[in-house]
Amino acid sequence: MSADESADLRQRNRLLEEEVARLRAALAAQPADSGRVAGKPNETAFGRAFWHRPARIDAPLPEPDPDRIADAEFRLLADHLPILCWLARSDGYLFWYNRRWLDYCGSTQEAMAGWGWQSVHDPAELPRVMAVWTASIATGAPFEMVFPLRGADGVFRPFLTRIVPLRDASGRVVRWFGVNAEIGAQARAEAALRDSETRLRRAQEAGGVGVFSVDIATDMVHATPHFFRLYGLPEVEQLPLDAITRLVVPSDAGAISQRAERDAGFAERDVAYRIRRADTGAERWIARRGEFERDARGRPLRFVGAVRDITDHKEAERRAEANERELRLVTDALPVLIAFIGRDYVYRFANAAYQDWFYRPASEIVGRDVRDLLTPANAEVRRAYIERALAGEAVRFEAAWPHADGRHRDAEIRYLPRRGTGGAVDGFHVFVQDITDRKRVETVLLSEVTQRTRERDRLWEATNDLMGIAGLDGFLKSVNPAWTQMLGWSEAELLARPFADFADPADHAETQAVVGRLAAGETVMGFVNRVLTERGEQRVVMWTAVPEPGTGLFYIVGRDLTEQRWAEEQLRQAQKMEAIGQLTGGIAHDFNNLLTGIIGSLDLMQTRIQQGRTDAVARYARAATSSANRAAALTHRLLAFARRQPLEPQPTAANPLITGMEDLLRRTLGERVQLELVTAGGLWLTLCDPHQLENALLNLAINARDAMPEGGRLVIETGNTHLDRAYARQHAGVNEGQYICVSVSDTGTGMSPEVAARAFDPFFTTKPLGQGTGLGLSMIYGFAKQSEGHVRIDSEPGRGTRVKLYLPRHHGAVPPETMASGLTEQHRAARGDTVLVVEDEPVVRDLIVEVLEDLGYTALQAADAQAGLALLSETGRIDLLISDVGLPGGLNGRQMVDAARLHRPDLKVLFITGYAENATFGNGHLEPGMRMITKPFPVEALAARVRAMIAGLD
Repeated sequence: MSADESADLRQRNRLLEEEVARLRAALAAQPADSGRVAGKPNETAFGRAFWHRPARIDAPLPEPDPDRIADAEFRLLADHLPILCWLARSDGYLFWYNRRWLDYCGSTQEAMAGWGWQSVHDPAELPRVMAVWTASIATGAPFEMVFPLRGADGVFRPFLTRIVPLRDASGRVVRWFGVNAEIGAQARAEAALRDSETRLRRAQEAGGVGVFSVDIATDMVHATPHFFRLYGLPEVEQLPLDAITRLVVPSDAGAISQRAERDAGFAERDVAYRIRRADTGAERWIARRGEFERDARGRPLRFVGAVRDITDHKEAERRAEANERELRLVTDALPVLIAFIGRDYVYRFANAAYQDWFYRPASEIVGRDVRDLLTPANAEVRRAYIERALAGEAVRFEAAWPHADGRHRDAEIRYLPRRGTGGAVDGFHVFVQDITDRKRVETVLLSEVTQRTRERDRLWEATNDLMGIAGLDGFLKSVNPAWTQMLGWSEAELLARPFADFADPADHAETQAVVGRLAAGETVMGFVNRVLTERGEQRVVMWTAVPEPGTGLFYIVGRDLTEQRWAEEQLRQAQKMEAIGQLTGGIAHDFNNLLTGIIGSLDLMQTRIQQGRTDAVARYARAATSSANRAAALTHRLLAFARRQPLEPQPTAANPLITGMEDLLRRTLGERVQLELVTAGGLWLTLCDPHQLENALLNLAINARDAMPEGGRLVIETGNTHLDRAYARQHAGVNEGQYICVSVSDTGTGMSPEVAARAFDPFFTTKPLGQGTGLGLSMIYGFAKQSEGHVRIDSEPGRGTRVKLYLPRHHGAVPPETMASGLTEQHRAARGDTVLVVEDEPVVRDLIVEVLEDLGYTALQAADAQAGLALLSETGRIDLLISDVGLPGGLNGRQMVDAARLHRPDLKVLFITGYAENATFGNGHLEPGMRMITKPFPVEALAARVRAMIAGLD
């Protein structure tokens, strides 16, 4: 609260006190009032209605006698007083109340007579009142105190009560006269004043305002600490005023008073000026307000006041002015008439568009009454709309508003009421827009809509697609004729039964799931199910369904795919045969090359041995081994593409695996290819065969290198990702969920869409003859699918290629690393270890048996599962069973093991396989005591695995 407001509040308090003392001066003749206000308003409304209502005088008063006033006349006059008053006998018995008392308390003379007045007192205050009143009766002393009285509305209000004794000629008290004056407003004002002073004191304590005093005689300044902080000056006891005025920006020096003016008692009360702070030199705005304190003769003694920093306020004013200018520019640029009109119908604002609509500039509009600008007929029409806007209603209407040359124009007029801070409407905004073109377009559109409706109806009748409206309750609501034409059911039959009755039972669960998605507000596209005809045949239909929110309905369109699916199946069969021919041709070509190297090397070895020339045998053996290893690698790639590759998945951290390959990759890529690894922090684990992941990355790096013959940049990135339902629906065989993504990007030649579409085909390659088998990407594709992942190629000719490998997230932990197996010599048999070998291929079986015997094992052998079971059924010692998975004789290796474990439950088994025909082998789900090794394998690896399993280390 400002100093002016505080002074004003004090003045109002004094006036209230004087009003209590001037009660008799309020007598005046007024017309009779209509009675008390009905109901029980709140305290403020009741008080305002009661204290401002004139009292009634029920009988005419006689002409006044200046020498005396009759008792009846006194009572009539007292009824007119704007206060409560009453009379009591000398013993305190109250026998009369004026009408104000009875109206305020909502009571009667009879109810209040005697001591009835106690019923309107606060019970908590009544003992104190009675004590003082009793003492006054006993002593004859006047009575004055403040206490609350309850009004007719049930609210207690504070009253100042004064009671004086009326004495006879002997001085004896014969009556008491009392008045009660309501002082709620005064009490609230005093409380507000105290609160204001408290807030002011707290504000000063917090340093929000600097208070100062200038001694006129010495021109010295005394001030609060914050005063000095505002000017950037050190706090001192007193300071010459010149030290302050020197900080004022020269162009603002005229805003401050000079010493001669102050000596004469002249100075502006409110000024604002800029200073440069003494400490930082920063420019700040200061607002100063002050008054002179004068002596009894009116001479100035001191100039006191307060200062505050208004820099932010000035900046806000500057921004507001800029915004106002910008608003004016914007509104003037709009082709819409914009204005504001007050409650008095006078324009307060008008934009430049008024020149076009009223044919006069906006400057001639502002300040004019809207009725002066319209014809009498238009003014009368507008009046009804304006009154609605001033009542708080947003109004919209259309009217013809011709151009100055008479051309027709349609206008859309909007009146939007504006409310002031108190919520009352203080005027309304006007927006007028030319809608002539829009009306013309609407007319054209209406014609088009009518035409389109006719076309839609013809489409509904003529299309072969199934169209209809269905409900979430499971029933069709409307169908087009194509339903009857395709399915044979009549429209009545289709609408009378649940639509699930017309779907193949095997599709019911999926159909219900689709209905659930529609109920959730989702649009469903590409949903395929089988629909039954009236003759019991099946039709394959692809549906699109769109829900209508809030209605429980959805629109459906179904296309018959039965013939298309049959044609696609025929095409796939033809493509399979073509792929088989391409695959077998590629295999024959590559294996013939490899077999030539193996057979030729073996022939030369035999020839040289017969000739006794053994010096070159080792070279021929290495050549044969090299060709055999290449054949094994080719087999692995084929199995990977066919997703029959025996994998050994384990929890894998891709980041360290990739960084561990960095040296190998750099050597492979060469110096002209720049390698960059970007590994994501917090990368999830995945469950895959880490060796196959390394092979996949190496193959991708080699492909990228070959695509950048002149050099380039290869980036391998990792990251976490989520493939959502929409992505899974667009890519067959992809499951929704969380994946890690390994992305390999190059800046090479790229691929055309046609080449990219065939990139995963086996033996398909764009490289020259002899420079690639065409199985690299096929192996990566098979590895990803067998690992329940996904692979994607993004490529464009001349812009490089990016291959993204998605592997599913694994929530387990990384297993501890195990030490690699040592050499075969370190794992010889001990204590008569016995191994049974079951293998139908004699060469492989003899090789394994020979290796085991060389290591000191007792080796038993069988050519099929029946022979193996016969040996296993005997009671002899067998520490380990080595068995092929695929065996002749009706039982495979796994079935033989299951039968043998019925009487040898702890039997340890090492499966050897080159073809994972059952998903149980290769996905980590082997039972305890079972392991697997993949053909072909080094004999050292076989020996190490046998020793580890028997010793319980694997």
